[in-house]
This record gives sequence, structure tokens and C-alpha cells, in this order.
Amino acid sequence: MSPLRTSRLLSEQEVARHCTKDSCWVLRGTRVYDVTGFLRLHPGGDALILHMSGTDIDQEMEGPPHKHSDNARRWMEQYYIGELDRNSCTHKAQTLRERRTTQGTTDDHTQQEEREEGREEGREEEEREEEREEGREEGREEEEESPFSRYSTVDLDKDLVDWAQPLAWQVGHLGERYDAWVHQPVDRPIRLFGNAFLEANTKTSCWHCFVTLAQDRPRVSLTPDFSIPVHKYMFPLLFALGWFLWSFLEYGIHRFIFHMTPPGHNYYLITVHFLLHGQHHKSPYDGSRLVFPPALAAVVTGGLYMALHRVLPGVLGDCVFVGGLCGYVVYDMIHYYLHYGSPRRGSYLYNMKAWHVKHHFEHQRAGFGISTTFWDHPFNTVIPKERF
Repeated sequence: MSPLRTSRLLSEQEVARHCTKDSCWVLRGTRVYDVTGFLRLHPGGDALILHMSGTDIDQEMEGPPHKHSDNARRWMEQYYIGELDRNSCTHKAQTLRERRTTQGTTDDHTQQEEREEGREEGREEEEREEEREEGREEGREEEEESPFSRYSTVDLDKDLVDWAQPLAWQVGHLGERYDAWVHQPVDRPIRLFGNAFLEANTKTSCWHCFVTLAQDRPRVSLTPDFSIPVHKYMFPLLFALGWFLWSFLEYGIHRFIFHMTPPGHNYYLITVHFLLHGQHHKSPYDGSRLVFPPALAAVVTGGLYMALHRVLPGVLGDCVFVGGLCGYVVYDMIHYYLHYGSPRRGSYLYNMKAWHVKHHFEHQRAGFGISTTFWDHPFNTVIPKERF
């Protein structure tokens, strides 16, 4: 999305008018971006962008308090709409009108002035055309020296895949280029399969979970002739244990399965990785792919349920499973909110949103906790703090 691909010039007055939630434009140098659709997705909240609307945000992107990553800068190029026209002809036109007023009121003077004005406007038009051509030439020369050239822009027409076709069978052919490609996010929905039924089963809009808790006075049978009662007040502890175990499982799956690096020569492992998690990193704001599809989730949870019952007898397994299942549902809800919600500044979810966005855009090999950062500390995958 280079500026050379469009000749649209926008005046400072036009840019300044777009300063609301319905239409918000910002600048980086002379480049103009329409970030209206990104306002509610911004990790720092929409107020920060609205406050800078119509102005140059380059300094804010450099920080402090936060220096934006290369991926964040590349992401922003998707909203590029044109160049700022600093050589507006408004002042020149005003000068001509003032000159015409002060030179006299006779018809001869007026006709002579109109002819002179016409010739001058013609010369100005030629000068403006020359300035545009010089500007384009300077743009070509400065593009290599510009700070924007450090970041490869998002160009869907020249991407490594054909976005008009299902991606599931394409990504395996990327080979060694897959890992870099999948961690350069884009703002667009993803289609995995051409078949409508398969595609529908890879998307999830919401979750509904109904659970039945232990009733009466359950007992754990240790032998056919001996059992011990489980008091009802034990349920909160078992429930909390299940939730705690889920948080560990959440971290482990995310780090060791979802973030495995498939061998560049293995078409099938690349395809599996993309279907499991790569698609989410490539298009992190595709709202239909933020939680696990129900059909596949049912298989996974069924397997976990049977595994728990092999380890824990009877109702103990049920109680722990219910806690883990609740932890999973809350994790899904938090994950969705971290992408699409606007948490209050300074709140726990506000900090988790900033943490998770850094994981997507800058630190893909760290910050694997979604609902909590607890397990990142003992496993040394904490996202480092920024220093300026």
C-alpha cells in the first residue's frame, strides 16, 4: 500500500474534519489513515486515538508509554487512504482576489485583470502539476530513506496466498516462509474451506454451557465394601482445583501445541498448525474465529472428562471437571473480550488486553497466558517491560 499507488491528495482542513467516532483520520508525516474501524479494537481505548485525530501520531507511536511494534506499523498501513496536500492553492487564490479588489474598478482594468488572472491561473496550474510530479519523484527517492520503508506494508494483491480462495490447502505450500507469514497479522476475515458445511463448523459466534452439579450426599467408593462421604463443602475446593488445572492446560496447549513451529518441509504439519491457531494470528480480529468450534470442543472436553474419571473416582472427577469446564468457558469469554472489548483503563482486563496484543504483534514466543499471566512466570515466558 505504497503512496505511489494512489494520487489522492487531502487538504489539512479535510483531514481535520474527521475527528469523531463515526469518522476518524490521523497522520503519520504526510500519510493519511482512516482508523475509524480500528477505534474500538485499539488496546489503549478509542479516546487516545480520538484525542490525536487530525494530527501526526508519529511521536505517540514511538512512545513512551508504549513503543509500537513493527507489526503494529505494518498493520496501520492497511488504513492508508492518501497523502496530505501541503501546497494548497487557497492562499494564492485569496491573493488574486485581493489584488483584483485593489487595482481599480474600471471595465478596462477589470477585463485586463481577468485576462491576467486567467494567464496566471494557467501558469499556477502548470506549476502545481510540476510540483505534483516533483513530489512523486521525491517520494520515490525518499521512500528508501523513510522510516516507513523499514516495515514491509500489507499488500494483499502480492501476498503469498490467494485470499480469494480457501486458505487451508494453500498454507502448507509456504514452507519455510510460513512462520514469518503467519505472524504478520492482517485485518480481514479468513475462509478456510470451500465447502459451506466444513466452513460453518470452523466458526463460533457464542457459547452456551449447562452443567449439572452434584446433589444429595455423594460418596467415593474406594472398594466394593468401603466408601467415604464427600461433604458438600468440599465442592468449592474441587471446583477451584479444576479451574486451576485448566489455567495450566490453557498455558500448555497455547505454548507447546498452538505455538509449535512446524518444519518448513512438512506440508501437513503446516496445514494443521494453521487450522489450529495460525489462522488466528494471521487475522486476529476475525470475530468468528476467536473461540474453539463447538464440534471439536466437544471431542476434546469428552476426552478430558474420561481422563479425569480414570484418575479421580466418581464424583471427585465430576467436580474437578465442572471447575475446569467453567474455567474454559470463562477463558473463551475473556479471549473474545481482549480482542473486541474496551476495558476500563487501569483495570485487570485492560492490562491483559495490552499483554495479549503484544503477544500477537510483537512477542509471539512469550505471553502465552490468556486469562492469567500466572504460568508465564515460572516458565520464564513473561513479556519484557519496555524501557525508553
